Amino acid sequence: MSDEVYSHGHHPSVTAAHAARTVATSAAYLEPLLESGMDLLDIGCGPGSITAGFADLVVPGAVVGIDSSADVIAEASEAHADLLNLTFREGNVYDLDAADESFDVVHAHQVLQHLADPVAALREMRRVVRPGGLVAVREADFGAMTWFPAVDELDEWRGLYGHLARGNRGEPDAGRRLPGWAAAAGFAEIEVSSSNWTYSAEADRRFLADSWADRVLHSAFATQALERGLAEQQTLRRLAEGWRRWARRDGGVFLMPSVEILARG
Repeated sequence: MSDEVYSHGHHPSVTAAHAARTVATSAAYLEPLLESGMDLLDIGCGPGSITAGFADLVVPGAVVGIDSSADVIAEASEAHADLLNLTFREGNVYDLDAADESFDVVHAHQVLQHLADPVAALREMRRVVRPGGLVAVREADFGAMTWFPAVDELDEWRGLYGHLARGNRGEPDAGRRLPGWAAAAGFAEIEVSSSNWTYSAEADRRFLADSWADRVLHSAFATQALERGLAEQQTLRRLAEGWRRWARRDGGVFLMPSVEILARG
């Protein structure tokens, strides 16, 4: 992973958005299958809000959250220090520090879209899951996102994000590719579903728009776009204002779809 670049980075605008995610909002497809005593590995855990929810559900089972960022791991460890069955540590999805067949469930949320070789990552997840266990993965699909009312700057933002992410060897339209990646990784059984994040209430629209406006201006997204000559500062300011203008429009809605898989065998 040393030559891969995380398109979002770890600016507070990014980690705050990730910390708002829960099992209910981001892993509802997996939640009914979790049982007390299961051991679970959460890959790309970020600030650990979903991971902590898993720990509550499977106690006394052991939950391990891994992320490539030492700073994020430190943040997650401090925030969830009260959960005795939960451990956070740095890790590499291509080379997991775990023996074969170590976990009942291996979970990754919005991780594969940032990887140059998602199939290799899925093979490694398959290696560490126990016979009869689950690999559960959920990936957004930027190309399938839709919103109302139309705002030209949001179309421009999506195009810029796609260009930047693919320049980092990622795939922003990962959702639609996820079942094929899992099949290529050798899974014998793949159950496919989908779900949306829907932003329509005024507070939800403002949360999404403020998050992305800040990312466009201040996060690794901005730094990479400027350094690579993909955008100028005034363009980023205009895109940020486009996000906020969309949020102020009455009747607005943003649909952010993800494809999810439960893979076995």
